[in-house]
Amino acid sequence: MILHSDDLPARARLRLDAALADVAATFRGMTAAADEVQCDCHWGSEEELERLKSPDTELDPDLLHRTWTAPDWRDNGAVLRRILPQFSGELVRGRVQPMFGMEEVGRLFAWGAWQQWPAHQSAVVEEFLHAWWACGLVETDPAVPVHELLVLCTEASGTLDPWLAVWEKLDHPAAHRHLAEAVDEWDYDLLADELPWRTWHDEDEDRLRAGLSDWLVRHAPSRLRSAGAPEELLHRIRLIGLGGPARWEDPHWPHYRY
Repeated sequence: MILHSDDLPARARLRLDAALADVAATFRGMTAAADEVQCDCHWGSEEELERLKSPDTELDPDLLHRTWTAPDWRDNGAVLRRILPQFSGELVRGRVQPMFGMEEVGRLFAWGAWQQWPAHQSAVVEEFLHAWWACGLVETDPAVPVHELLVLCTEASGTLDPWLAVWEKLDHPAAHRHLAEAVDEWDYDLLADELPWRTWHDEDEDRLRAGLSDWLVRHAPSRLRSAGAPEELLHRIRLIGLGGPARWEDPHWPHYRY
């Protein structure tokens, strides 16, 4: 079923607002582990660490950034649960700025092993990610670009399939425009048979790259053509589906230098 209702953006925003409220309610009162430690030279002070061990106290932006970017917590899951009520809202508003890309945020979720949490908690996180993804696809100007949000969701979940399945069902102008923007971002790497981001799931890199390439070749052209995408963009998608000399020697090869 192709979804193309005019009220999709409003419905998607209501769903996301409800998901954020569920995150806040579910993880209210959570704390970092009582025996959690951090380096006071490189991370922060003992007083700041104590804030993570105290429930429901808002973290200033700098402390929140240092907390979610630190890779060496003893209990990543507890730290993620502690910051989720605040962190999820900051994410949706576009206030989280990774150094390299949104795959860093996805890794945070993966390191926190959220899919192994108690069923209710993991379901709340899953709904948050899906609601955010659905909302981003139909928003005109999402705070986090859709191609970056896909990376985050893929790294957080370890799979592309459910996110691409939602995109595939949408017949919406914003979703088509985001698709064109994504191809512009990804084609340089995909034409070199590389995944367009650094994945935490190293053993699945080839699978992710092939899955993304195959999906674009199968589903992007018709959507972009109906939306008036330039032929040059459509040729780049076609070339992703070719291999070897057929790709490099095609008259529409964009002459990228690698």
